[in-house]
Amino acid sequence: MTSYRIAEAADLLGVSDDTMRRWAEAGRVPTSVVSGRTVVAGPDLAALAESLADHPDRDRTRASSVSARNRLDGIVTRVVKDTVMAQVEMICGRYRLVSLMSTEAAEELGLVPGARAIASVKSTNVVVERP
Repeated sequence: MTSYRIAEAADLLGVSDDTMRRWAEAGRVPTSVVSGRTVVAGPDLAALAESLADHPDRDRTRASSVSARNRLDGIVTRVVKDTVMAQVEMICGRYRLVSLMSTEAAEELGLVPGARAIASVKSTNVVVERP
């Protein structure tokens, strides 16, 4: 299972490390200690990202300075697949993105809730990559 250090999780959500630590201490997101470092499990971070998507404070995150025309680092929150196509939902800072791609591509990229990914946005197309 994918897990993220506090700084990585904060970066993916577009908040400060201190905010992420406060949320962890308050029990808003479960954490564990691996090799002496506090980490957040990918699926738990994805759930937190989804809960923050409509939060009124999202406009004040660091991600608000990122142009949607660029590559956006984020976390996969949902993947719906059939035999041909996949719908991949991501939270990238304050942005929620949805990409449609082949099921084969989603599986090759290992896109599952909690996986870190990069969305490249150009015109009406969203290309999702793994870092």
